[in-house]
Amino acid sequence: MNERLLTPRRIVEELDKYIVGQMEAKKAVAIAIRNRLRRQRLSPEIKEEVLPKNLILIGPTGVGKTEIARRIANLINAPFIKVEASKYTEVGYVGRDVESMVRDLVDAAVNLVRQEQMREVEKKARERAEERLLDLLLPARSRRDGAHEEGEAAQPDTREKLRAMLREGRLEEREVELTVEKRPTPMVEIFSPQGVEQLGFDFQNLFERLIPSRSEERKMPVREARKVLTQQEAEKLIDRDKLTKEALARAETSGIIFIDEIDKICSREGMVAHGPDISREGVQRDLLPIVEGSLVNTRYGPIRTDHILFMAAGAFTVAKPSDLIPELQGRFPIRVELSSLGRADFLRIMREPKNALVKQYSALLEADGVRLEIADDALEEIARIAEEVNNRTQNIGARRLHTIFEKLLEDPLFDAPDYLQGSLKVDREFVVGKLAKVLESEDLTRYIL
Repeated sequence: MNERLLTPRRIVEELDKYIVGQMEAKKAVAIAIRNRLRRQRLSPEIKEEVLPKNLILIGPTGVGKTEIARRIANLINAPFIKVEASKYTEVGYVGRDVESMVRDLVDAAVNLVRQEQMREVEKKARERAEERLLDLLLPARSRRDGAHEEGEAAQPDTREKLRAMLREGRLEEREVELTVEKRPTPMVEIFSPQGVEQLGFDFQNLFERLIPSRSEERKMPVREARKVLTQQEAEKLIDRDKLTKEALARAETSGIIFIDEIDKICSREGMVAHGPDISREGVQRDLLPIVEGSLVNTRYGPIRTDHILFMAAGAFTVAKPSDLIPELQGRFPIRVELSSLGRADFLRIMREPKNALVKQYSALLEADGVRLEIADDALEEIARIAEEVNNRTQNIGARRLHTIFEKLLEDPLFDAPDYLQGSLKVDREFVVGKLAKVLESEDLTRYIL
């Protein structure tokens, strides 16, 4: 979408298509994203001074924290990664290197830009792939001097006839033999004081250069060979220097790092720092320079983190945001609390979003020729059950609906299409019949729903 059309209101409208409620969080995120777009139009003098306002999303699991961040990244076509803060700490020692999240972001940016460039050269790559297919289908006439071009020139009519047949799809199953390159992907790990880590980016590049790629001849039908050849030609057409430069710039100016479970690295209030708490505070102090702005070396080159947007999230049921070290708190100035979901929210989640569960299960059964019809009273009963189970057991938000739907439609999903065809009507009696026994037993409810 054109960035000039991405006003805060329009951003919220787009988020509304997938996420129910949580208007306060949507507004805060929309403003943060719009400010990044506004910054791009500022003069160079002030542009560098405008830093992103990082956010902390507070709320129980399943209320939409991660989904908001993921949808925003897709909407603005920005490099995005999700990491869990708990991966950077274990009991008694620090886990992964915190800087690895920045390297992962750069990898995501490279993949994003590569896909864009592949789409740009797709037409030309298909044309080149077609010529290579014709070469394989109509090899040059064997000559002692091996003059490939002369062999081709001697049979132009046959080549054009083959081209017509190829475009009409009449040669899709004919086998051809082509060379496929297999590039090794060495993964070397070492034990360090920070835990098990990959070797530095320079060592990875070194191993890739030292271990040569292998080529092998493979036979495959034309329909598969076309994809392989198109991919090979597209790779040749891509400007790798431009790709790397664009990816680094995109990661620096529009990258988003979503740090989940940040409450797991908080030191508990009133507790003496020892054991795991020392590790937690150590992770916070390692995270601080990344969020503040520092230079991180990656395999594609150095990247500054000053203008990367960091979004953190956590339930904060035991700890509080104020339990983070003060320096880190100051780097997350915007805090938004997401509300727990109730019966009305569950009803809307099942009906309104573009990816609503009812639409998903209807499409799954429709693929096997079964038409699913869910009555309104059935949805109301499902919403009531979801709210009740969340209150009685652990509150897992909208994810409870996934569990209930799987249990509710377990038999139809198993029987289709062998023993179930036509239409399947689900009403309140159907829901009660399937779930009544589970709800009656506290133990069954905990284990099944």
